Amino acid sequence: MTNTHSEVMSFIKEQDVRFVRLVFCDIFGQIKNISISADELDRAFTTGISFDASAVKGFLQVDESDLLLFPDASTLSILPWRPAQGRVVRFFCSIKRPDGTPFEGDGRSLLAETVQKATLQGYQFGVGPECEFYLFKLDENGLPTFQPMDRGSYLDVAPLDKGENVRREICLTLEQMGFYTERSHHESGPGQHEIDFKYGSPLEAADNFITFKSVVKTIADRSGLFASFMPKPLAQESGSGLHINLSITQEGKQDRVLEQQMTAGILNRINEISLFLNPLMNSYERLGCFEAPRYIGWGRANRSLLIRLPQTSAEYRRIEVRSADPACNPYLAITLLLNAALEGIQNHMVPEEEYVGSAYQKQHGKTLPQSLFDAIELAKNSEFVSSIVPKRLLEYFLEAKLADWRSYEDAGDKHLASRLPFFLTT
Repeated sequence: MTNTHSEVMSFIKEQDVRFVRLVFCDIFGQIKNISISADELDRAFTTGISFDASAVKGFLQVDESDLLLFPDASTLSILPWRPAQGRVVRFFCSIKRPDGTPFEGDGRSLLAETVQKATLQGYQFGVGPECEFYLFKLDENGLPTFQPMDRGSYLDVAPLDKGENVRREICLTLEQMGFYTERSHHESGPGQHEIDFKYGSPLEAADNFITFKSVVKTIADRSGLFASFMPKPLAQESGSGLHINLSITQEGKQDRVLEQQMTAGILNRINEISLFLNPLMNSYERLGCFEAPRYIGWGRANRSLLIRLPQTSAEYRRIEVRSADPACNPYLAITLLLNAALEGIQNHMVPEEEYVGSAYQKQHGKTLPQSLFDAIELAKNSEFVSSIVPKRLLEYFLEAKLADWRSYEDAGDKHLASRLPFFLTT
């Protein structure tokens, strides 16, 4: 909407803005925010707004707990569901230490560094997420249940699809925030929906994904429903994926060879980075079921592949990575995917033969991790991951995921245990 400090301050005065939300994410992609008065915004731009980082999982210990939020002026957006008088706006923020150095636990800054690295090498990436989610009914106490809002299926319309109005309100709200969607529809599962984002830069796409989840949660709650981004909330139904579309240009031009090298790089590193694309026990109940991928391969038509090359051309040309799910931290997930793509380009990698049928699976037998524990071990032993993810962030992430795995192993009902984050996943 606006791009500079001075333009933002003028907008704040002209639009009767009274409160400002400074938004950031913890290392797991959970949205956090501090609300300040509009009068404090100028100080936020110049010296930052402090917060207790020891209270945010994965950030700092109590003996070094001060961090500062600095708003990104380009991310200004009005929150349409707040009052028209005394408006509320939101900014995404970078996180810095008191000495001005970037905080190593800030996934957004990590992604920005990766984009800068690609730019210096002459490459520009485009990212377009496609996100699936479920809408569930609430019980008499207002708590979420596992009862879907309808029994509709893929591309159904009313009255089978009872989510049309909710999806419409989500899209209109996002449009008011300057965030445009390309399409929306009922998905395969009962109460399951999909909304696709307009292409943007990697940082815009990650910011938009966080905004999207927040808006979906808010509109669903206002509609008396609960929006779940769990990868596999219902055992016998389709899981929810986060399909990440990637495009690449060099000096503004597309190149088929670059696309192939990008594909090969991601295929080469996908197992090592799966923990960051599929961070829950529940994530691994989704993989290999319905159209979610299990085998590591690529192709043009089969939607059960890890990487699909849609039948598109010109500016719509892209590859689609289909293994990620909406529980991931998008900043870390996209950072690792882009670095894998750059490695493929730098090393002139060539992808293995295209998947054309079940014979490919039997011949190659390369699969994604079978469990959260497998993914933890692969990430822990990966020199590639440790070269990109800061040591402190990586150690805490691995420790937290291992604790999740142990809780799962100790539980009697495995599927119930895998759904424990149901009330927490945003």
